[in-house]
Amino acid sequence: MYTRVGAWLPPLLLLSLALPALTRRERRNVLLIMADDLRTSLGCYGDSVVKSPNIDQLASKSQVFLNAYAQQAVCAPSRTSMLTSRRPDTTRLYDFNSYWRVHSGNYTTMPQYFKSEGYNTMSVGKVFHPGIASNHTDDYPYSWSTPAFHPASFRYEKEKMCKGEDGELHTNLLCAVNVTEQPGGTLPDLESTDEAVRLLKSQANDDAPFFLAVGFHKPHIPFRIPQEFISLYPLDQMRLAPDPSVPKLLPSVAYNPWSDVRKRDDVQKLNISFPYGPIPKDFQLRIRQHYYAAVSYMDAQVGRLLSTLDELRLADSTMVVFTSDHGWSLGEHGEWAKYSNFDVTTRVPLVYYVPGITTIRDWLGQPTFPFIDVFSQSKFNFTTNKVIRNVVELVDVFPTTSYLAGLRAPEPCPDISFQEELCTEGDNLAYTFRHRERGENEEDISFSQYPRPADTPQVNSDLPDLKDIKVMGYSLRSWDYRYTLWLGFNPQTFQVNVSDVHAGELYMLADDPGQDENIYSDSDHSVIQRKMDRIPHVSTLNLQTRMKLQLLYLTAGMKTRRNTV
Repeated sequence: MYTRVGAWLPPLLLLSLALPALTRRERRNVLLIMADDLRTSLGCYGDSVVKSPNIDQLASKSQVFLNAYAQQAVCAPSRTSMLTSRRPDTTRLYDFNSYWRVHSGNYTTMPQYFKSEGYNTMSVGKVFHPGIASNHTDDYPYSWSTPAFHPASFRYEKEKMCKGEDGELHTNLLCAVNVTEQPGGTLPDLESTDEAVRLLKSQANDDAPFFLAVGFHKPHIPFRIPQEFISLYPLDQMRLAPDPSVPKLLPSVAYNPWSDVRKRDDVQKLNISFPYGPIPKDFQLRIRQHYYAAVSYMDAQVGRLLSTLDELRLADSTMVVFTSDHGWSLGEHGEWAKYSNFDVTTRVPLVYYVPGITTIRDWLGQPTFPFIDVFSQSKFNFTTNKVIRNVVELVDVFPTTSYLAGLRAPEPCPDISFQEELCTEGDNLAYTFRHRERGENEEDISFSQYPRPADTPQVNSDLPDLKDIKVMGYSLRSWDYRYTLWLGFNPQTFQVNVSDVHAGELYMLADDPGQDENIYSDSDHSVIQRKMDRIPHVSTLNLQTRMKLQLLYLTAGMKTRRNTV
């Protein structure tokens, strides 16, 4: 396991940096809000197109982690990883088809830990990935005090609900609807918000603290959203991705052919060639328009939740954590959807509102989170000096949230932790809330991965079943670089062969923030491997440490060559 600065600070110094411990009476409630497939397309992350006033208002009263990364850019593996604080190689979940308690280890989840400490724990919408990956129960009764709530209208998401130009109903990608014409006159995220508001009201006067997790389904496809949100993004004002072509030096194993997008009726009509055939530009613009509209729709639901905290006078006692399971490509690198190791799919928003820490109580009684109607105020002037630019990960959420709520953070896991029920493979980021960031920390990295069934794009490249995985792409993201190795993988033993290098990627982010110019060299890697082989006990190093050393060698050589030119 690779750990960052918080893991190696001396205990006394770490204690001095940490927040004061809270007594049992002072334990904070927790409202965890998770979006689905949300990249950092938010105003508070510098996106000038999106209209996300309620989340931007939340961010203005929060600490914002600008460079937070998921451990695998697909729903079930990422959510299980975040909620257990274990990486996919520890949960051994790379697809949707296994339950970690049976398949790898009986790991304690974040809500389970809060429940064991006396919290009422509740789940609304998509928190765990439903189905086999959470034992068809959303991990109830382990994680939740009551069975998880799922909106009844979600059953229609994969049915023919989208009216096409022919007047018939289709299973389209683009699916803006008149909500009154939908079954029950509602949509999943509207139902989930209603239920979450009801639960908040039920907990307002309860003596026990609560942990409420609310998972919104949008902006996940299909873009079945209220049609009025499309009007926020006139098509003539939309622009294509800045890098809409497949990079020339992108290894074929790294490319995802966006098979789930291709299956939609309206996309099939375009007759796009597999795997690289580009989507027509006019349709690309419409996808981007609908994605942004879905973000604004989801933002409105966040606003409803947060304003309820005000109405119930819970804003001063409730910590709010806002994040997503992973991002989504909007045409960058000629890709759509998730299923890759690029920043656009692994980077996620991570926002922490901690009353008394990130904001001071307003004794004049002004609301903390007044609802902002995006149709009358589309922008919120995001201002905060509580911004962390160094790299963090979603495995950090469990220990950080626990500590900030007033509980003990789980201890760091040993290198092999399959028998450890409660530990973390992430870092407790609580120290960042009390001390200003002092600039770039090269020690801070994130570690993501993605599986592939072959070296070239296949129909199942986006989401291979475990038995079909032949290659695993491990990706290290630092302040300056993204470094990825595609290595041979045995799905029966879960072993990676570090000598079986199928391809590599290296991007210098200062010159190439979009990660379009791959400067990885097979010959450079061979030289570095020979250097690595001379390191005593190198075979005992875990993969994260090995890749970090390789990156140091690679970049040192590049700097030397630049200085001699």
